[in-house]
Parts: sequence; structure tokens; C-alpha cells
Amino acid sequence: MNSPRFKKTSATLASVLAGTALLLSLGAAAADQPPENMGAETGGAKAAASGPAVSANTNVTDEMTANAAKTGQNWLGSGDGYENHRFSPLKQINDTNIAKLAPVAIAQTGYTASFETTPMVNSKQALIAMNAATGETLWTYTYTDGLNQICCGPVNRGATVANGNVYFLTLDNSLVDVNANTGDLVWKVNVADAQAGYSETMAPIVYKGQVIIGSAGGEWPIRGFVASYDAATGKQSWRFNTTNDKTSWAGDSWKTGGGTVWTTPAIDTKRGLLIFSTGNPNPDLDGSQRAGDNLYTDSIVALHIKDGTLAWYYQEVPHDVWDYDAVSNVVLFDTMDHGKMVPAAGQAGKTAFFYIVNRETGKLIRKSEPFDEQKNMFAQPTKEGVQSLPGANGGDDWAPPAYSPLTKYIYVMGMNQLMTFTTENNAGDIPGQIRLGSTFKNVPHGLQNGTFTAIDVNSGKIAWNVTVPQPTMGGALVTAGNIAFMGEGNGWFDAFNAKTGKKLWHFYLGAGVNAPPVAYEVNGREYIAVAAGGNFQMTYPLGDAVAIFALPQG
Repeated sequence: MNSPRFKKTSATLASVLAGTALLLSLGAAAADQPPENMGAETGGAKAAASGPAVSANTNVTDEMTANAAKTGQNWLGSGDGYENHRFSPLKQINDTNIAKLAPVAIAQTGYTASFETTPMVNSKQALIAMNAATGETLWTYTYTDGLNQICCGPVNRGATVANGNVYFLTLDNSLVDVNANTGDLVWKVNVADAQAGYSETMAPIVYKGQVIIGSAGGEWPIRGFVASYDAATGKQSWRFNTTNDKTSWAGDSWKTGGGTVWTTPAIDTKRGLLIFSTGNPNPDLDGSQRAGDNLYTDSIVALHIKDGTLAWYYQEVPHDVWDYDAVSNVVLFDTMDHGKMVPAAGQAGKTAFFYIVNRETGKLIRKSEPFDEQKNMFAQPTKEGVQSLPGANGGDDWAPPAYSPLTKYIYVMGMNQLMTFTTENNAGDIPGQIRLGSTFKNVPHGLQNGTFTAIDVNSGKIAWNVTVPQPTMGGALVTAGNIAFMGEGNGWFDAFNAKTGKKLWHFYLGAGVNAPPVAYEVNGREYIAVAAGGNFQMTYPLGDAVAIFALPQG
């Protein structure tokens, strides 16, 4: 990665190749975009060059992704490497000099959006290649969504770069491949039925010539799935349905039982395992017609990545009626178990527990101390209403945690939202219509705040915990410079001492910083980048900016 050929390359906030470019996948309302640059007919797309094309080698290989965290020069994939650590070994920016950290570019994308992993757009989606040091746009690929049904605002959690191509998903269920150097379309395929309620919001992951995706839309009567597509042709290789265990579902309820997968899986390359978290059963809040544990919803699931067959699972919440789905990214690391170091997988649940399971068997090793408040957590909803913590958003919702191999801490964003869960008449299974089965609402003047917590993975103990004014939804980054980064809904971008939790720095970006930051290096200089676009679901202030920070030169 020190070769001069990588001094100009393209990637995303989910995947940043060292050099002059980062890639943004955008999806929300477009602000003042010329019609001629907004894509072709419904479902179509075209590239619109708005700057110089990326001219360097963008041939990201599996080996590069597997070794991404060793140099820190690149940020490859949604969680960087296959383990989803969101850890950078860079330490030019550290706990002794971070007070000097300053913006070197704040790029206005022109897309006012609910920026989650990478920026996104309502009926218009955009993929933007941007200079990683200056914010200059190199090229833009635009896509016009067809029919889509979404519960919680138009979002896209990122793209991924592999073998000279960029892969991303669209709200109307297309998997799209574009040339990473030019932004030209290579191929696109439909992966699910929007009319039934499916949508696509996750950042894909590429391994051994396969693009791995999952499904969103758990509020509709659909079956969740994970599927593999040939990276060269877009042809489906295998598909795993997450509600296949008929013995844990009453009648035919498994056919529309939910269990969607909408955050990027982790890959254990040594064991050939794809490991991911699954969403709530459907209907979310009424289990009367789906008696049983409802496997494999609300679970950590491992598949043999070669053929998509089940290896093991661990279910966090059997027969969920609180929307306590497991949705944040699974993270891979080693941990102590009865005096022995073992391979593990961890997931930050909406229940406010961080679950750690054995990576070879799926057996629970430990649950952490709760990182958010818990009250009546598993009380059954009633007609009169039951107040519970965590609320339906968590705990941790989709926000990816970060793991430091130096501190052995997992850094988790959480939220305390006191909610009332109330039963109501279930409208039944109406294909293509949203089906919740009940309601949950914030308690007026009830507890509403956010948390950022460091958890020792070897003990499950809370190392430190800080509270912020609003529920947190975005993601974390931790570096070898002993810095843990996160953003707040009110517009502050924060940095903490990774060992102690002391706040060391913050910068105000105006719009909610509800996206996970990334770290990378260009010509020996370390950069931190983050999107500030707010969040539709949480009603945080919206914006269109990507901010790039570095220490002053010299």
C-alpha cells in the first residue's frame, strides 16, 4: 500500500482508500440538483462527471481488506476489515495533541439527507467520489429510485470497493456495480420485491468474488434473508432465509416472520464464516399469531460463507414483542473464557447488553453489564400501556460499535428512551402493507438521553460511561492514538480518551453527526472524516456536509 499507484484512488466513508478520494453513498431529498444530473428513467441511472475521474488503481483485494488494520493507510469496508473493528492503528492524532485538530475541508454534497454510514437521498440516490484530503468532487453517479416502502426515513449505510468496482444497494432493491475510477455503470440487478415491503439500506461486503447483502423492511410481513451475488456478473449464488426454522413458528407465520438483516456482516476468514445480526419478528409487537421462539430473529447467526448453510446461532430475545431486534454490526475479537483465550463474536443489543458468543459454536460466553437503563424490559404490553426501558430503539440501534485491540474495550453508543408499549387490534397479514401489531410511544417528559460506553470484553464490566443530551445514533471509531470518536444529534463531533472516557475535544458541525467516523492517511498525514446529515427518525437537524479533519501541518 506504499506504492505510488495508490496516491489517487476512490472509496467511501464506509471504504476510504488512502490517497486523494473517498466515496459517499447518499440517499435523501436532493437539494437544488439539476434534473439532468439526477439519473435516467425510474430505476435507471447514469454517471455525471463533476470533476476529474479517479485515475489510479482501485483494485482492492481480499488480502488488502483482511490486513486493513495493520497499516491504517486505508479504510476498507463498512467496519474497515472483515472483523468490523472500526479501529485505526494510526496515532499521529492522539490524546496529547488532539486539541489542535481542525477541519481541512467541509464539503457540501448538495444532498440534504439522513446521513447514516455514508450520505444518501430520497427518490434520488447518489454515489460520490471525493478527494479525501480536500473534499473536491471527482465524479458523481446518480440513481432514481422506483417504488419503495420505508419505515424510518430514506437512508443508505454505505458502499464498498473491490477489484476496481464500487457496490451499493438502493431503496428500491437494486444491487448496483459501478466503475470505481469513472463512476460508469457496470451492472445492476434486482434483489427483492419492493411491493411486498422489502428495501435495501445496508453497505454490502465483498469476499472471494461474492457480494454479500441482506434485506431491510422488518415492519412489513416479509421474510428476511442474506444472499450472495457474483461480483463480476450480479448472478445470485445462494440465499439464506432467516425464518426457516418452522418448529419455532406457529402455523405458517414463518412465511412472513421478518428477521431482516440490514447492517454489514463480519467475516471470519479462517473459519469461512459469515456472521451477522437479525431483526425483529413480524408483526413487531404482537406475538399472538406467531407462538414459539421465532428463530432466527433477534439473533447472532453464522453461515458457511461458501454455500450459505447454517453453522450456528444464538438468539438474544426469543419471541420478541418489544422491537428488541439485534441490528448493530457483529464484531469479531478474542476474549477470555474460563481462563482461556477463545475466538468470539460480539453484538450490542437493543436490550442494552453487549452479547459475546463463542465464534466456533455460538454458545454464550457472557453478557455485559447494561450500558443503558433497564426498566420493565420484558414486561408484556397491555391495552392500558406499560412503560419500559430501553425503548424500542434500544439500547444500541444500528450504530456500529468500535473495538480496540489495545484497550480490549468495545465502544458502544446507546440511548435511554422511556416508552409506553400498548397493545391494539392487529390488522392481520395484508401483503405489501406495514404490520406492527401494536404501538410504542415516548413518554412525555420521560427520560431521553444518549450514552457512550466502553466495555471490557474480557469481563463484561463497564470501564466508563458518558451521557449526552440526546439519544445517540451513528457509530464509533477508536484509534491507536488513544482516541474514541462519536457524534451527537445536536451537531457536536466528540473525541474522548479511549482509556478513561475524558472528553478531549469537540467540534460543532450544525447538523446531527449521526454517522460513524473513519480514519485514514494521505501522504503521511492522518485524517478523520465524518458525515453530518442528521437523522430523519430522531428529528435531528438535517444537513449535507462531509467534514474532514487533520492536525495543522508543521
